[in-house]
Amino acid sequence: MRLIVFVSVLCFSMSGSSLYAQAMLEPNASLRVEVGGGVAGEGPTWDAELGILTSGNGNIQRFSLDGKTSIYRKDAGTNGLLFDPQGRLVACEQSAKRITRIARDGKTEVLADRFEGKKFNTPNDVSIDSKGRIYFTDPRYGDRDDMEQKDSQGFPIEGVYRIDLDGKVSRILGREVDRPNGILVSLDDRFLYVADNNNNSDTGARKLWKFPMREDGTVDAKEGKAIHDWKRGRGPDGLKQDVEGNLYVAGGLNRKNPPYEPDDSVRAGIYILDPNGKLLDFIAVPTDEVTNCAFGGTDRKTLFITGGGTLYSIRTKVKGKTLW
Repeated sequence: MRLIVFVSVLCFSMSGSSLYAQAMLEPNASLRVEVGGGVAGEGPTWDAELGILTSGNGNIQRFSLDGKTSIYRKDAGTNGLLFDPQGRLVACEQSAKRITRIARDGKTEVLADRFEGKKFNTPNDVSIDSKGRIYFTDPRYGDRDDMEQKDSQGFPIEGVYRIDLDGKVSRILGREVDRPNGILVSLDDRFLYVADNNNNSDTGARKLWKFPMREDGTVDAKEGKAIHDWKRGRGPDGLKQDVEGNLYVAGGLNRKNPPYEPDDSVRAGIYILDPNGKLLDFIAVPTDEVTNCAFGGTDRKTLFITGGGTLYSIRTKVKGKTLW
């Protein structure tokens, strides 16, 4: 059942010292609760026939166009979800530590479950370039005892990987990032954005990185730049892009979370940045944790947001980038 609730939207700078006039949102846009009840945890993705799919309560949840809630795939154990250009659902299966693809007829294909013979940590988020190559992050939050991805000295690696069209898997970032979470290939395949969020370490990264991409799908790690830093607050999670190249990044908390996230001025919501990390606007979200977002609707101007198990929506001025 759809819950129709409207929440006022405060648009802050990160310091809270200035207000935006909803620069990137439609006039008088309000945050709307689409579905509550804790079922919309992560990885929202839009389909014109199915509606919104999210990961939640161990399942892939479906929120249909007519407002009904159902389980699309039971016990999926997923996080990041994304429809590819052919309408197939690419999923980061955290529980099974693999990347899968679900065809329109429901058939599931395992795309990758190992690198160099070792199981992945917990695949988290996914993006796809214009050639159909798949990129995903592989962090490990929580228990780290069974991590198999390690370097030659035996230290754990939380990396970023690419799956080519022939199925070959390559690690494209390793030690260059701390704990990669959200990931996004830019509109023109020129850059790879990686949300680096180590939220259980005093010195952990809470940054958004921008890496130049080459035509073959590799990145120039040495030329990577941290374009936005959440410093002592909750760092970035999932992110999406509009057709003008602006970034919509989930992050922040509405409370202090010491000892590692003591700064409660880094509010929970969607940080709207230009392609170089300048803050353009902010959508405050009242429930922690804000995990991801996705564009949808018939005109692609509805931004769906997952936060605290709730699915929200809000109208934007600029259309979002979608593959399907």
